[in-house]
Amino acid sequence: MQILKQASTDPFFNIATEEYLLRNSDENFFILYRNEPSIIVGKHQNTIAEINLDFVNCKGIKVVRRLSGGGTVYHDLGNLNYAFIANGSEGNLVDFKKFTQPIIDVLNTLGVDAQIGGKNDIRVGSKKISGNAEHVYKNRVLHHGTLLFSSNLDVLNESIKIDPMAYTDKAVKSIRSNVANITEYLKNDLPIDSFATLLTDHVSKLFSDASPFTLNEAEISAINNLIKTKYATWEWNFGYSPSYTLNRKIEVDSNQISIDLTVEKGIISLISISGYLDKNEASKLEQLLIGSKHDYDYLSKIITKSDLGITTDKILGGLF
Repeated sequence: MQILKQASTDPFFNIATEEYLLRNSDENFFILYRNEPSIIVGKHQNTIAEINLDFVNCKGIKVVRRLSGGGTVYHDLGNLNYAFIANGSEGNLVDFKKFTQPIIDVLNTLGVDAQIGGKNDIRVGSKKISGNAEHVYKNRVLHHGTLLFSSNLDVLNESIKIDPMAYTDKAVKSIRSNVANITEYLKNDLPIDSFATLLTDHVSKLFSDASPFTLNEAEISAINNLIKTKYATWEWNFGYSPSYTLNRKIEVDSNQISIDLTVEKGIISLISISGYLDKNEASKLEQLLIGSKHDYDYLSKIITKSDLGITTDKILGGLF
């Protein structure tokens, strides 16, 4: 068991590292890392429907799609993330209890009454402190999870506050849970670095072949290339979303405008704008937007340059 404590707090780098080691090594790994404020969406989710876009853009929160399925989670420096990458045999790879139990054991030794929940999360009573997901690649499995240690829960809740009726799609939907920080249940103060050490020490005792692992220059270069070609791209983080429709009604000068659009692979394939706008003006705007990326900044530039006399911010509000 190779034990990697990532120094990086870049979510693109840390998420890409998981995929690289899963696909390009035959070693078993235990990885710990923390990320700057970021939202990590599941592989099969509609990103735009899972995040509070205005808040995320305002706060500069990064959005990254991960390799595994499941729901959306929020990361910040008060959240400790762990991952197991392990070899196994076909049909015996997915095992949430196996990989969450070492974490639960450490929490129990700290007096935290943690248990695995029905959604493969870790809970203390009714409060969720850890979300978990898995991805199988050939005869290897990636199991990773969050550990809310001292996260900013106000930012967490605001960043994933959504209108559940706005989007229609067949994407995997997140199941929102009441969450809590591990520090709320600790009897004594414990820095997050010390908590991380407790986890690595425990895992080291469980595996006789455990040893520290550090990425070499070639591996770092390959991971950075994976970031460039996949994890930092709009096409992966947003465009990969399943097809969806959006229906919005907005008020402009006390008049109502209806906007209906269909998005496929992140591109607006159909759009209808009706109501207060002049028909010719609406038609011109539709022609400008169809075939465009359903991306806030991209559409903002198009509408601003259109010179149609439309208030950009209000129209944009109806497109998301």
